[in-house]
Amino acid sequence: MRAPNPILALLMLAWMTAPSLAQSNASAKLDRLVRAYPGQLSGHDANFIFWSDGTKMPVSDGKPEKSFEERLRHASLLDQMLLPYPKGPLPKPPGPEDDPGRFRNEAFFDKMYGNCTKGEAQKHLVTITWLPHSWGGHLKVTSVNGIADKLRAVSTAIEALPASLRRFAFPSAGTFNCRTVKDTGRRSMHAYGAAIDLNVTFSDYWLWRQRAPYHNRIPYEIVEIFERHGFIWGGKWGHYDTMHFEYRPELL
Repeated sequence: MRAPNPILALLMLAWMTAPSLAQSNASAKLDRLVRAYPGQLSGHDANFIFWSDGTKMPVSDGKPEKSFEERLRHASLLDQMLLPYPKGPLPKPPGPEDDPGRFRNEAFFDKMYGNCTKGEAQKHLVTITWLPHSWGGHLKVTSVNGIADKLRAVSTAIEALPASLRRFAFPSAGTFNCRTVKDTGRRSMHAYGAAIDLNVTFSDYWLWRQRAPYHNRIPYEIVEIFERHGFIWGGKWGHYDTMHFEYRPELL
């Protein structure tokens, strides 16, 4: 009797285990998504996430081989969780397609915060005072997911920094704005009142610099405060937007 070919056996084992590994990775990502929004989501299975109001939403669009550009414009929930967000200082500039957080499922955020074009997101807006001892400007942000309170906490923590660092955080370049992202045409997180832009004077944006190589001037002491409260930073994107922070706890 011929002995089994060890290489063939390994290939067969890899073929059999690959789908289960992929399913396990997808399930872990959806677990993180559900944990990040405990007041909104109640669970998931392999095909759907379940909202606390009893509705469900598909996690995939059945197109696993989409290009980077397709994911930017038509992200599924699994696409949204595809790119890992690197916590801590960046050891090197991000690559051109290292954009964790820029894949956004619009239907997901419309349901969570409301569609601003229908006047839904505006119903949840409240006013906060940003850096009251350093600037004192009033900003409109959403109260959903406790974001207004989290930004107040961020403001308090930044106020405790030295003046040489605080100056990067004010005046704010804006929070709520019912608009789309320039290069994708999809709704911005500003359209939900879940994002804030800092001082334009010290900020860099890939489109402003005519697609020049990565550049940043925002101190990490400020970034760390935002990340601690559930906000990701656009300075960790290849398509960098260093003034921009948005509430995305599922990536943290």
